[in-house]
Amino acid sequence: MSDDKQSLLGMTLNELKEAVRELRMPAFTGGQIARWLYVQHAHSIEEMTNLSKNNRARLAERYRIGCADPIDAQHSDDGTIKYLFPTVNGKFVETVYIPDNDRATLCVSCQVGCKMNCLFCQTGKQGFEGNLTTGDILNQVYSLPEREKLTNIVFMGQGEPMDNLENVLRATTILTADYGYAWSPKRITVSSVGIRGKLKRFLDESDCHVAISLHSPIAEQRAALMPAQKAMPITEVVDLLRTYDFAHQRRLSFEYIVFGGVNDSPAHAKAIVRLLKGVDCRINLIRFHPIPNIDLHGASDEKMEIFRDYLTAHGVFTTIRASRGQDIFAACGLLSTAKSH
Repeated sequence: MSDDKQSLLGMTLNELKEAVRELRMPAFTGGQIARWLYVQHAHSIEEMTNLSKNNRARLAERYRIGCADPIDAQHSDDGTIKYLFPTVNGKFVETVYIPDNDRATLCVSCQVGCKMNCLFCQTGKQGFEGNLTTGDILNQVYSLPEREKLTNIVFMGQGEPMDNLENVLRATTILTADYGYAWSPKRITVSSVGIRGKLKRFLDESDCHVAISLHSPIAEQRAALMPAQKAMPITEVVDLLRTYDFAHQRRLSFEYIVFGGVNDSPAHAKAIVRLLKGVDCRINLIRFHPIPNIDLHGASDEKMEIFRDYLTAHGVFTTIRASRGQDIFAACGLLSTAKSH
C-alpha cells in the first residue's frame, strides 16, 4: 500500500466526480466508482470492469481503494466478535460486532484513543493518538466479514465522535446517501459527551439518532467522572437538545453507567427526572465493567432495577442494557488498542 496514493474509500460522490474530472475522465465515471465502492465493495481498482482499461490504469496511479481486512478477531461466548482494524496511518482500532437474534449491531470507533479522559473508560486511559479518516471509519463496515448481516451501527467505540466531527459527518453521509449504503439514518446512533458548537452542528446536519453520555445528573460529580462537563455542562447539553424534535423519527437516548454507591441513589434518580423533564428521550442503564487501578464498582442487579423502575414510573422510559462481550474486553468502556502496537 503506497503512502502517496489517496484512498477512494471515504470519498463522497462529488469528490469522486472531481477526482475523475482532474484525470480527464467522463463525469459519470464518478458514479460508477461510487457503485463499485459502496455497493459492490470492490477490493481493487482492477475489478471496476465498466471503466476502460486505460482509465483504470490512470486511476490506479493516483488512488487505491483504501480498504484493509481486520488483523485480529476475538470471539466472545455470547457471540460478540471484537475486530482489530489497521488504519491508514499505521495505527489500530477496535470494532465490536454484536449479533442479537434478528438484529446485528456494529459498534464503530472514530479515533485512536480519546481526549475526553473519562475516569471509568479504558480508551481514555490510552490517551489520544489521532483521528480516524472517513475511510478508516467506513472500513470497519466495508471490511467486516459479517457486513451483510448488519442492521444497526452505533458510534460508541473508541473516541468522541464530536471531536472528529468532519469525518464522522462524512461517514454518516455516505452510509445514508443514495449513492452510498442508502441506509436510513434511523439505523445509526452517534454518541457524545457534549461538545459546545460541535453537538449543535451535528444535530443540524445529520438525522441520525443521538446518544448522550450522562453518567451523573449532579454537576460536580459528573465533572469528576467526565472532565468534559467543565467545558459543556450537562444542563447546557439538555437545553440545546430541548430545541430539537425527538418525538418522531429521530430518537434521543442518554447513556448512564451505574456505579455502586456512587450514582445509583434515589437522589440521583430524582435529579435525572428533574433534568430531563419534558424531553422526549429514553435512558439506557449500563453495567460498569471494572478497569485496572480505578476504584469504581458495578451496582447490583437489584439496585439497577429499582433505579430503572423509579425513572420509568416518573415518565423517563428506562431500560437496562444487556452487557455483551465482557469476556473479550469488548463491553462498554473496555476498548483499547494500547497493547496492539
